[in-house]
Amino acid sequence: MPHIPASTALSRLRVLDLTRARAGPTCVKQLADFGADVIKIEAPAEAGDGITGDRDGSDFQNLHRNKRCMTLNLKHPGGLALFMRMVAGADIVVENYRPDVKSRLGIDYESLAKLNPRIILASISGFGQDGPYARRAGLDQVAQGMGGLMMVTGKPGEGPMRAGAAVADMTAGFLASVGILTALYERSRSGIGQWVQASLLQAQIALLDFQAVRYLVEGQVAQQVGNDHPTFMPTSAYLTKDGYLNLSSPGNLWLRLCDAVGHPELADRAEFATGPARSRNRELLKQELNAIFSAKTSTQWIELLNAAGVPCGPIYTMDQVFDDPQVKHLKAAAPVKHPRLGEMRILAQAVGLSRTPASIVRATAEMGEHTDEVLAELGFSDAEIKALHGQGAL
Repeated sequence: MPHIPASTALSRLRVLDLTRARAGPTCVKQLADFGADVIKIEAPAEAGDGITGDRDGSDFQNLHRNKRCMTLNLKHPGGLALFMRMVAGADIVVENYRPDVKSRLGIDYESLAKLNPRIILASISGFGQDGPYARRAGLDQVAQGMGGLMMVTGKPGEGPMRAGAAVADMTAGFLASVGILTALYERSRSGIGQWVQASLLQAQIALLDFQAVRYLVEGQVAQQVGNDHPTFMPTSAYLTKDGYLNLSSPGNLWLRLCDAVGHPELADRAEFATGPARSRNRELLKQELNAIFSAKTSTQWIELLNAAGVPCGPIYTMDQVFDDPQVKHLKAAAPVKHPRLGEMRILAQAVGLSRTPASIVRATAEMGEHTDEVLAELGFSDAEIKALHGQGAL
């Protein structure tokens, strides 16, 4: 079927999606959810890349919703020529090959811009488009380590610890989508596209934010502090009668916390009188608070502390996340019906727009499902499409 816009926000845009794995699809998902006509281009099965993953799996189904899918062999002269024809009428191309691959294929920015000066090429890589590591394979965990995250995550003395989510991949994808939208806005004035670049490594460094700039400005090397905040205490996970309480009460909130838990005298103790003192004496502070919080359940404390204006909350397992009334209210899970797999829930778009909101209107398509449809839109006859299939271009 023709393109069904998930929103009117980006419905005039056509995106050619060459991405695999996670960072690239995360970027393109943002565009598809807001209505862009995304055509996911995959190598035919006999010329596949080997890393597309389980198409029926939850991860693939979540990342590639709202797209049309076609097969195209970019290593075949006919397939490459067809891709270039598509570029001439497209707005955006997104890829996350190793940096040298697009040059070998002849789909680098300079080549694309000769055909279509308005084209925006977004390239997501592990380490950047050039430099000593440019040709290295970039994976999320490697970027977490090189970007400093693993040495500020986990408990002191227990060695490096990866974050529990693919934060480098996701951040690189989100930053690339921001770059694309920025380039689109600039193009509306200049009429000229440009090359947008994002990397897992730089995205991971940017994500560290205050730890990174604290080193750059003050020379401080952040250390592992477990669930504690590096400086603003008390901010940590504290033991309760039946589990844990997530609590953050720095600054003046500390006084409010002391009153709320019925121990105003804690605020008068020299070890806890100032923010730096509480940070230095974090272990003693944790012992005192654990002893207090162990008297009630997590739910009881959350109700009491929120009523007093003290920021706190539960620490959920994933099933508990989607059972939370606020999460349900936000509609963080969205229903979609796959013609073969049936009804399922995937993640909703997390950004809300008041007039042109995102939606999920199409489940992830089957491989090559829209190949002939897209070619027909380009003006190819049935005979020409059949010939392209026979030549191995599709």
